[in-house]
Amino acid sequence: MAFLQDPPQLPHPYRSDRSLRALLDRTLPAERRAALDADLDALGDYALMAWQRACSTTRRKPVLTQWDAWGQRVDRIELTPAWQEGAAMTTRHAVLAAGHADSEHARLEEFARVYLYHLASEFYTCPLAMTDGAATAIKASGNRELIERALPRFLSRDASTFWLSGQWMTENVGGSDVGPTETIARQDASGQWRLYGRKWFSSAVVGEAALALARPEGAGHGGAALALFYVETMDGARRRPELIIDRLKDKLGTQELPTAEIHLDGLPAWPLGELAHGVRQVAPVLNITRTWNAVCAVASMARAIALARDFAERRRAFGRPLIEQPLHTQTLADMQAQFEGAFALAFEVAHLLGRVEHGTVAPHEVALLRLLTPLAKLWTGKLAVQMCSEALECFGGAGYIEDTGVPQLLRDAQVYPIWEGTTNVLSLDSLRGLAGDGLDALRTACTGWLDGNDDMHAANAIRQTLDVAARWLDQHATARDTLEAGARGLAFTLARCAGAALLARQASWSSRHGDRRPAAALHRFVGHGLDRLVTPDTDNTALLLS
Repeated sequence: MAFLQDPPQLPHPYRSDRSLRALLDRTLPAERRAALDADLDALGDYALMAWQRACSTTRRKPVLTQWDAWGQRVDRIELTPAWQEGAAMTTRHAVLAAGHADSEHARLEEFARVYLYHLASEFYTCPLAMTDGAATAIKASGNRELIERALPRFLSRDASTFWLSGQWMTENVGGSDVGPTETIARQDASGQWRLYGRKWFSSAVVGEAALALARPEGAGHGGAALALFYVETMDGARRRPELIIDRLKDKLGTQELPTAEIHLDGLPAWPLGELAHGVRQVAPVLNITRTWNAVCAVASMARAIALARDFAERRRAFGRPLIEQPLHTQTLADMQAQFEGAFALAFEVAHLLGRVEHGTVAPHEVALLRLLTPLAKLWTGKLAVQMCSEALECFGGAGYIEDTGVPQLLRDAQVYPIWEGTTNVLSLDSLRGLAGDGLDALRTACTGWLDGNDDMHAANAIRQTLDVAARWLDQHATARDTLEAGARGLAFTLARCAGAALLARQASWSSRHGDRRPAAALHRFVGHGLDRLVTPDTDNTALLLS
């Protein structure tokens, strides 16, 4: 055979990631930075091994065995190697526990670990996100019994005592609107609450616990009457018989993640607090899981770019490597610039979350976190799909071949815009964040982030974009339908604006330390336009849909 193409080689995911290393160098005190480094280097080693393993073995899916050889219901799920290693990796490197340490930097240190572990984990990070959210919600509930029972297990540093928590909200009628929930909570003769119903989408059925929405028997209709319950799925080494796994879902991506449809037939449950307003109690869970979603989305972008860049140095076409082809280098540079803005926003939300939890924020930053969380999730989710699709093109036909490992990036990325609130749901959520002091908080933050940056074109573009958004909001303040129709364009505009301002802050720091690459990324990012605000054309919309 005259020619064999070298496959792409993944560089060390931590040592080669200048964005992550520069962020941590800028943000963390020296002693915390040094302590974190060993875990991040080890997680990078694991990620490198996992990629090599994935390239050399046939992809596997979880397998559900519902009955044993003697007719006994067992609902046993066989997991992939990465999932079997999940508890050990999580506890050994404090992937989850780090976020609950007593420090304003705890969340940033947690999400640096998540960023490196995510793809290697084969989306074991999904139940980790829900476990993190469950721990946060239980803390917020003040329920001492559950705090003492569940938190030591959720935050354990010992794999033998570590528990995963699921999140059982979605039923047959759908996702974001949980008001029609049909699962019933009923007390037995001893006063124990038990759940009866069907949950259509359970992403962590292999976990030891879960949070579930249910309607206490006799309660009214609608979402306000729902209560939030804590459940445990295991009775010793056996799955509880009141939890019945109907089937595992066959999904487009995240196929190693065992997502199940389940029946609850009297599963014991404990309310987190009052027997109503469960959706309100779920809110802390969503703030956490949306941040996980954003950080995991940028991790997928980082992997796509790393592989595409390496391949560009190995692939020759028309007499020279792709990395020397002008248009291809422009494509890679555009991808890098977009990634750096998204990376900056996702990790700002992570750090801000920790500071808000620790009480070390300025007054405007609570409103800022409320706004930036949905903005970061919606923008990074959409951008991950776009970025992974572009990366597949960078490989040509090889990007469409399953056993290169590249197509999985795109199929898995499609989950980011869907999980934890679709783009439209998050756009409406960002409107609620703007209803109070959200836009003023973003203006104040951007002013601070731009301080000291000498790219006046970028600074002016950011300020002008915020002015456009403010005028549009003022113009339509009383027109609810118009606001909602334009929420999506507004949300992307504000997300990109925040990402640009944060990239400007990083560029200022990096330039002082001899690295001009973030400044180049900022110039390219802003040069491609920030203002994507779309004014809805109601008449034309009605015509198109008639």
